[in-house]
Amino acid sequence: MSYFSHESSFVDEGSLIGDGTKIWHFSHIMKGCKIGKNCNIGQNVVISEGVSLGDNVKIQNNVSVYTGVTCEDDVFLGPSCVFTNVVNPRSAIERKNEYKQTFVEKGATIGANATIVCGHKIGKYALIGAGTVVTKDVPQFALVFGNPGKIHGHVCKCGNKLKFQNKQAFCANCAASYKIDNKNFVEEL
Repeated sequence: MSYFSHESSFVDEGSLIGDGTKIWHFSHIMKGCKIGKNCNIGQNVVISEGVSLGDNVKIQNNVSVYTGVTCEDDVFLGPSCVFTNVVNPRSAIERKNEYKQTFVEKGATIGANATIVCGHKIGKYALIGAGTVVTKDVPQFALVFGNPGKIHGHVCKCGNKLKFQNKQAFCANCAASYKIDNKNFVEEL
């Protein structure tokens, strides 16, 4: 495989890294993780054992992606966003057998300094605003911000906020069309 790793970063033997991926300053890629093709791993990033990243994942500076996290293709993780993997951590009690899974679906964006409490799913193309604290599952295409995070609308695949009329929306930026059902589930047409 052909990937770039800055001389100050450390890549453990036994990690799988796809072609075209770039790993920048002071990052640590631990054994047993899988990183797809054409990913960009910013400086001071830790990818823990068992983490799976799809293709074209972009991770900005100062992010720790802990065991239990899976990100599908085209996910964006903003600077200093945080993942947890245990609900009630204690220094004196080892809880590795209690790790919860967090699943970030294709195309989702997590903004700078957001905190993702473990055990939840972030739906495809969802947009999590900067500083948000995610404490429950996030539906696809949802625009979520606040503490705790709440849905404040929906976004297109391109990230533009959608405006629904008669349960349909057309993106003003890229012209994609969407429908919404009575349970606020959004689907691309």
